[in-house]
Amino acid sequence: MTTFADLGLPNAIVSVLQKQGIAEPFPIQEAAIPDALAGEDVLGRGPTGSGKTFTFGLPMLARLAGAPSTPGHPRGLVLAPTRELATQIRERLDDPAAALGLRVLDVVGGVNINHHIRSLAAPVDVLVATPGRAEDLINQKKLSFDSVQITALDEADQMADMGFLPQVRKLLDRTPTNGQRLLFSATLDGDVEKLIERYMHNPVTHSTAPVEAAVDTMEHYRLMVGGREQRNDIALQIAAREGKTIMFMRTKHGVDRQVKKLRRVGIPAQGLHGDKGQGARTRALEGFADGSTPVLVATDIAARGIDVDDVSLVVHVDPPAEHKAYLHRAGRTARAGTSGTVVTLVMDEQAKEVAQLLRKAGVDAPELKVAPMSETLVTITGARTPEGAPLPPPGQPQQGRTGTGSGSRRAGNNRNRSNNRAHRANRSRRRNGR
Repeated sequence: MTTFADLGLPNAIVSVLQKQGIAEPFPIQEAAIPDALAGEDVLGRGPTGSGKTFTFGLPMLARLAGAPSTPGHPRGLVLAPTRELATQIRERLDDPAAALGLRVLDVVGGVNINHHIRSLAAPVDVLVATPGRAEDLINQKKLSFDSVQITALDEADQMADMGFLPQVRKLLDRTPTNGQRLLFSATLDGDVEKLIERYMHNPVTHSTAPVEAAVDTMEHYRLMVGGREQRNDIALQIAAREGKTIMFMRTKHGVDRQVKKLRRVGIPAQGLHGDKGQGARTRALEGFADGSTPVLVATDIAARGIDVDDVSLVVHVDPPAEHKAYLHRAGRTARAGTSGTVVTLVMDEQAKEVAQLLRKAGVDAPELKVAPMSETLVTITGARTPEGAPLPPPGQPQQGRTGTGSGSRRAGNNRNRSNNRAHRANRSRRRNGR
């Protein structure tokens, strides 16, 4: 078995990983870390959940160790497409960084910029940033990239999909041209390829299975639900299941409406979309991670930052607009080799569109007709009849609720779960750089 020590990482980092129960590197880590430690530019291609955070983060920390940084002038830079992903990267690098005497800071939109300005007043070794907030801080002359020695771009294809590449180019132009660059993406084509040509020097490429191959660890189904009313009933029954469930809607309004429907029948659900404040987004993800909120309802863009253990079911309540979005949504389950189930609720008028989309995605999903609480529905999804008393909107206190059934039973356990929130959050951070 290859160990992290075999890859050339410092003992201080290896020791932290051992304490977290992480002994064996993932394939992308084993392949790319030695090249990154040697100062090579690295292109990493692999699906989310393949261990990319440690692949770029640990060599970056190792190479920056032993030298000082100055306030507002980080020496390491990580650009990520979403607030949630930036925060998760910072959390995973915190402990190994501390073991080397380094400081990691994340700066993201949705947080008061004065908080970031105060944080940048102390030396920062590695800055993890969303492009917009980094640009804001540079424009206010509180941040400079003139000392950046190593830059990592995570989920580059998603940044391209979200229209961030003009900003990313501006930011990269502010870093020294002779710096090391590490780029990680599910695909290395189109706009990402242009980025590679412009900013990378003879990069070494390491690939794990492409996104399409990740679908092999999932079971996919097209559930033919008839009309809209029947689809809505079925969605409520699926949400009442045991386990963590992510439901996808196409619009922010659709997310908010679905959350209301679920909470009305006693299912503790929360929504995630771009108009949510950072506090609400953080609370929703924390509740989902620790199990107190078993159902997360999200849009495509918000979903890109969801990296939570034990998501056993992904439900496309609204089928996605294109096949890449299907694969990104589906990738929230079956992470790092575990298995999961992905179902698409298909109304009659959507049948042709969904069939074409799945063909493009390279997904074989049997077409099954289901009705509310039908045997097929229950077998595939674990659907149950929701019987809980109504819940107030997220963030509002509950008052004198009673009720039986799945919704109230889960809500009744929330107090115990929240007591363990810190413990579980810490434990979830010990995963292998996913």
